[in-house]
Amino acid sequence: MEQIKTKEQLEEKIAHCTKCLHAKLTSNEKRSVLICGGTGCLANESKEILEKIREEIKNNGLEEQVEVNQVGCFGFCSQGPFVKIMPEDTLYRTVKVSDVEKIVQEDLINHQIVEELLYIDPATNKKVVKQDDITFYKKQKRIALHGCSTINPENIEEALGDGAFKGLLKALSMEPKDVIQEVLTAGLRGRGGAGFPTGRKWQFAYEVQSDIKYVVCNGDEGDPGAFMDRSILEGNPLAVIEGMMIAGYAIGASQGYFYVRAEYPVAIERLKIAIHQAEELGLLGENILGTGFNFNVGIRLGAGAFVCGEETALLNSIEGERGNPRPRPPFPAVKGLWGKPTVINNVETLACVPYILREGAKAFNSIGTEGSKGTKVFALGGKVNNVGLVEVPMGTTLRELIYDIGGGIPNDKAFKAIQTGGPSGGCLTADDLDTPIDYDNLVAAGSMMGSGGAIVMDEDNCMVDVAKFYMEFICDESCGKCTQCRIGTKRLLEFLSKITEGKGEVDDIVKLESLSSTIKVGALCGLGKTAANPVLSTLHKFKDEYLAHIVDKKCPAGVCKSLIDYHIDPEKCKKCSMCSRVCPTNAISGVPGKEPYVIDTEKCIKCGTCLATCKFNAIYKG
Repeated sequence: MEQIKTKEQLEEKIAHCTKCLHAKLTSNEKRSVLICGGTGCLANESKEILEKIREEIKNNGLEEQVEVNQVGCFGFCSQGPFVKIMPEDTLYRTVKVSDVEKIVQEDLINHQIVEELLYIDPATNKKVVKQDDITFYKKQKRIALHGCSTINPENIEEALGDGAFKGLLKALSMEPKDVIQEVLTAGLRGRGGAGFPTGRKWQFAYEVQSDIKYVVCNGDEGDPGAFMDRSILEGNPLAVIEGMMIAGYAIGASQGYFYVRAEYPVAIERLKIAIHQAEELGLLGENILGTGFNFNVGIRLGAGAFVCGEETALLNSIEGERGNPRPRPPFPAVKGLWGKPTVINNVETLACVPYILREGAKAFNSIGTEGSKGTKVFALGGKVNNVGLVEVPMGTTLRELIYDIGGGIPNDKAFKAIQTGGPSGGCLTADDLDTPIDYDNLVAAGSMMGSGGAIVMDEDNCMVDVAKFYMEFICDESCGKCTQCRIGTKRLLEFLSKITEGKGEVDDIVKLESLSSTIKVGALCGLGKTAANPVLSTLHKFKDEYLAHIVDKKCPAGVCKSLIDYHIDPEKCKKCSMCSRVCPTNAISGVPGKEPYVIDTEKCIKCGTCLATCKFNAIYKG
């Protein structure tokens, strides 16, 4: 590629690429096939689908009429893999390799929609052709996810055609302090968890006098069920690179580092390609666009330690040290990587920065609530019909997230709780469904925004078991540096295990609350200070479940094995012997066709195989 050496050349390049991308997506002369290349769809053979489509197009002599392109995540993960036909904007979901020939023959050749591959709206039972007409997408607004299902993430020209580097162009025409002010005016807060104002963090680093400064992108996404940062890096890595460069220009840094967990091979590979292509074009390196601004980018891989998501532990890891948190102050903006001023922003935060510079602070500021501007990306999972990645304006309610976008709870089960903020967050109940999603309201309700994990639970979830699950995770991931986190979380887990095993005492609730408060006050880093949140929030919202486990020795949800027994209702038993035949311990006895079957609770290992096998709902937990 020919290097771009001036702002004017970049403007010309962007204009040319914009025209090409627009033509590719809207032209009636040549159609485009967009195939999801996110990790979820890749795991469901989207790569094989891509190869098969190219093969069929070649076999049918359609190379001049059809172009095939791999793009990023469409978001609606439970309906993938996706194939989208442009310019008609026809979206096919749950596509299999065996469907490819039909798509090519019926749609690409005969211009007939393949009806059986369209999404069916469960509310109306009608088929939906266009992506934007699907309820899942209607209340979303893509800023951080800009371009993720539109462009090929391995093609810098498509990124340029979709607005890449327009924000940097504007930033380079401004004074660094004015760039910081634009971000402050926009009201952008860190999307990694704490919600600290991004512009203020930049300002701290800008005001420190130093010959060397750094920008670090925190891509160490460790919350269970979270995949926001991964999808952004897979779908539009150049947006994050551009955000990092704008931050570097604003604070006076010439070196940036991506810290990404090694479990994200697709994201890492596409990030490498994006960096290489930007370097080839002269958009990374020395004297960028002839402005005297120098900026280089490197990648460091994390080994999967959750604590390395904490910014000071992350810095230690980049330096080659053990990933333990550092005492603060001094804060990284003053003394960070190798003792130099360092701005650390997470992937989603940096992905929002180009939009703010490109569209203006007012455009970003006009979205959201008074204290929380813009949008937020959530990984919506658990007991919800529409599992996937969603980006909604701040202020969207939990009810809208779960029911309008998420499609409600499967099998008409009752909603019980949603855990926001990952292991550091808390559970919110049906009483909180009309809470607007923003930093302050979620904290007031007893949870937090966190990085964006949102796990929905229904009536079949035991909240004591949920608290235990998160505490097991915290114990495994604690770095062990401070006593409160290293030992305190283990004691919390011991209490929770004792309660779920039917050995709990009423006084254990007081001990859980007291120990949780001690950990919260005394822990060194953010992970430790929030480690007890799942315990505190479930105790506050579901104290009756704790008491049922402790006093009645029962698990109301029928989850904790030590507190349940399996029984057979003799009135419903059809004497078919199916349950007896699948029981691995021969705990079920009876006479086929003559006597109802009975479960020997002493032999029963509570595996649930009989419950899953019985077609007559004769087996129940009690």
